[in-house]
Amino acid sequence: MGEGVTSQPSVVCLMRIKSFVASVFCVAVLSAALTAPLWSQSADSASSSSPPVAPVRPLTDEYFGAKVVDPYRYMENLKDPEVQSWMKAQNDYTRAVLAKIPGREKLVARITELDRSVPALVSNVHRLQGNLYFYLKLRSTEDVRELYVREGFDGPERFIINPAQIKLEIAENEKKGKNAIQYFSPSPDGRLIAVGIAPGSSEPDVELHVIETATGRQTADIILGGACADGLPPNWLPDNHSFVYGRLQKLASGAPATEVWKKYKTYLHVLGTDPEKDQPVFGYGVVTSIDVDPSLIATVQTPLGSRFALGSLGSPGVSANSAFYVAPVASIGQSNLEWRKVADISDGVTSIAVHGDDLYVLTCKDAPRYKILHTDARKPDIASAEVIIPPSESVIASISAAQDALYVRLIDGGIGRMLRIPYGAKAQVESVALPFEGSLDLADSDPRVQGTLFSITSWIKATTIFAYDPKTKTATNTRLQPTGPHDNPDVELADVKARSYDGTQVPLTIIRPKGSKLDGSNPTWLLGYGAYGNSIDPIFQPWLLAWYEKGGVLAICHVRGGGEYGEEWHLAGKGPTKPNTWRDFIACAESLINQKYTSPARLAGWGGSAGGILIGRAITERPDLFAAAVDQVGISDLLRSETSANGETNIPEFGSTKTEEGFKALYVMSPYEHVKDKTSYPAVLLETGINDAVIDPWHLAKMAARLQAATTSGKPVLLRIDYASGHNMTAETNFSEATAEAWSFLLWQLGVPEFQPKKQ
Repeated sequence: MGEGVTSQPSVVCLMRIKSFVASVFCVAVLSAALTAPLWSQSADSASSSSPPVAPVRPLTDEYFGAKVVDPYRYMENLKDPEVQSWMKAQNDYTRAVLAKIPGREKLVARITELDRSVPALVSNVHRLQGNLYFYLKLRSTEDVRELYVREGFDGPERFIINPAQIKLEIAENEKKGKNAIQYFSPSPDGRLIAVGIAPGSSEPDVELHVIETATGRQTADIILGGACADGLPPNWLPDNHSFVYGRLQKLASGAPATEVWKKYKTYLHVLGTDPEKDQPVFGYGVVTSIDVDPSLIATVQTPLGSRFALGSLGSPGVSANSAFYVAPVASIGQSNLEWRKVADISDGVTSIAVHGDDLYVLTCKDAPRYKILHTDARKPDIASAEVIIPPSESVIASISAAQDALYVRLIDGGIGRMLRIPYGAKAQVESVALPFEGSLDLADSDPRVQGTLFSITSWIKATTIFAYDPKTKTATNTRLQPTGPHDNPDVELADVKARSYDGTQVPLTIIRPKGSKLDGSNPTWLLGYGAYGNSIDPIFQPWLLAWYEKGGVLAICHVRGGGEYGEEWHLAGKGPTKPNTWRDFIACAESLINQKYTSPARLAGWGGSAGGILIGRAITERPDLFAAAVDQVGISDLLRSETSANGETNIPEFGSTKTEEGFKALYVMSPYEHVKDKTSYPAVLLETGINDAVIDPWHLAKMAARLQAATTSGKPVLLRIDYASGHNMTAETNFSEATAEAWSFLLWQLGVPEFQPKKQ
């Protein structure tokens, strides 16, 4: 559910099945640790030669006859002073170790220089009628995105707000770090903007503030506590005086964390009225004729120029499929509001573009690479809908309705393509000529404006934002995104395939310095993700040059579980088939070694978020294959994940311990359960944000403790905690320093001479 042309975050977030047996621990060894203090080092652990040790306090769970012992269950209570003390000591130790790596300071300086070589990064561009362009800008000298507007591509840029200027209403939020803009939505006439501000990137604590565009002044309209916490911006009604927005329920004191994201509703807010009296219009318990699962997120869109609002029930970011309903926009807020079903979740619909009374439906049902259907909003009927674009070899990634036509983004072997479908009977599908090949990001078009905005980038070519004019059939550089001196780096790109364990050909992208030798000596960073059907699309960042300048190779493994080949690729790495994800990653690692790009002593793996499964299972299945690994805000204990606030929303993707099949799948994919004692593990850096509400920080705390206790390699296992950020790690005080810390850790462990500490 896009919100305009977007750029990807600047921090890259991104085996064989063993016999199904429960872990067995030595009772005698455990008993000796039960009375130990929570961490055995002194308070000045930063000066210690080893990280603080956590005691083992086993707790046994039984699932369908299988007993599983959890040695660090107590760490899930992040409010426990002992746990907090241990985590702080771990972080202090990690920072001290990383600070002593030679070459780190020079790397910080070089990353900073490259990162600031482009004056600013522009993202989330919205085009409105009247030639208005709203967008976020991250200036090279700043660490938060600011909101701007301009009239026309060549008009003067006008600053609106910096999130730091917004005083949040809830005092507790001020303690969580720097404010960040999570979303924004201009009113149809552009006079007002609804902006979501999150403290320290703490996603559920978003506050919605309404801002005057002309002055940047805050109005009295402020909505607290999880307003649009799903990240989806509010939708304005045509009157420019009201909007619909989603909001988390208010929980009673002591309510389980798993209830936070349940019973989500969409509300109508009229400017100048009390938000506490806002009327729910869609979602759990709102419409008696619609039985809404309490785990589903309810959203409402109000497409400009249409008489119909579009309601959806789904799990954004977890399951692509949603149920969709339509209702007259004029009836929102009225007692006669009635929603009519367009599609159920079983219909495989991922999105609907609305133009007037026409609904253009993107679905994967009987079409794993997707197809587009057309039906009438007045009498929607998916079963007899007209096929506008049938399934093909290309993946249909997204659709957007402009005034003149429906614009379609395709992925063809990793390369972005665009189609234009004029409205009307028997319209001919047109292929849009793009300025260059790369990753295409299609904007949400304004149905009142002809043409569309889009951006293109590649692994070796910087992002450019274009405007397509259907009259001249040309794409023009908007010049909204400033250029930089390193937009066309001197590196080599190869797109190859790696043969996985079952013969599946897995796409593997390799970028390396021009002329580098294939002798197995290159320090190599292998990145993967593989979840929710999300692809790793090409993106260029100038600071990556600092890695290539050290002789480094960057490789991206497009594992199953992602969306590179549509829903079939996703389903091949989901739930019971999840082992394919880390098996593909291992196959890519072996291919890099066999082709002599690198060797096990020079190879590092990197995964984040749901990619924590990938990297965690790769190093527990094949610890011999990697010299180092980075796990960034990763999920590690799959058997306990559904007990967390965001855990139950992931059940459609991973499974549930409440069923035997789900338990078995989760056990197999859980890195935490597969750490073996007395095993030589690679060096591991685990990074989390203390405000992470998507994947609780205890996942990596437990994983760090388990690896530290089990490894015999003598290599470091470090837990790094950012106390000012959440899951997106967007509030890091110094991006260059954080990146340099991770890279210097890898270059140290991969044997690059200038990063080797002096022997004592």
